[in-house]
Amino acid sequence: MPISSGTIKFISSLRRKKMRQNYHNFTAEGHRIVAELLAQDAYPVKHIYALENWAAEHGAGLTVPLTVVTPRELGRITQLTTPNQVLALCDIPAIPTDLPGGIAEGWSLYLDGIQSPSNLGALLRIADWFGFQHVIGGPGTADLYNSKTIQASMGSFLRVSYRTGELSEITTAFPELVTFGADLDGEDIFSVNAPTRGVLVIGSEGPGIREEARSQVQRWVTIPRAAERQAESLNAAVAAGILAGQLVNGVR
Repeated sequence: MPISSGTIKFISSLRRKKMRQNYHNFTAEGHRIVAELLAQDAYPVKHIYALENWAAEHGAGLTVPLTVVTPRELGRITQLTTPNQVLALCDIPAIPTDLPGGIAEGWSLYLDGIQSPSNLGALLRIADWFGFQHVIGGPGTADLYNSKTIQASMGSFLRVSYRTGELSEITTAFPELVTFGADLDGEDIFSVNAPTRGVLVIGSEGPGIREEARSQVQRWVTIPRAAERQAESLNAAVAAGILAGQLVNGVR
């Protein structure tokens, strides 16, 4: 059965956060992400829309409905600049706001007002790469189900536990964890003897970490800039990658 104009309109509407929240649906595109979605249970896949060549190669044995679309139809429902071969329509589960006890067992990443969906996706990849099991989005952080977040995460949103909340909730529930914050005036990260568990706080590139969250940070760390260089700051995801790598793998 061909895709209907109503379905095209509905899928296109999921570009807006309000519509994703109203219908509890989001889209993910590309063979790799769709294949990972089909292999897990946390995010139920409702329907697959794919070009004929993708359907011929990967459609056999699918347990979810598949609609073959034309390149023009895929272009109308895609949220990417250049459409991929396949798009999955998925259910959004409720994002838990309670804090799991597992936070106390390793490193977690707290994102304070990360407004860029692409940065959020990249930060999820960084957390996944360095073994951070939990990512907590603070107030002002972009929507996890924005298409740019999903694509930039390269599937890491499936492998990292994500929830929303205030930093104070973590520091109150787990006072034994050391909370590290990124700040230009902090300790040189390459000279810090880090513990084996804790929380790394990353703020937005403009205003940085909010005052409400700053009051919860115990240790400030920075990435030293090369002598005589004038760059004001690093991209939030780039900085998080360097800090996370050093906190997890640095000499203790």
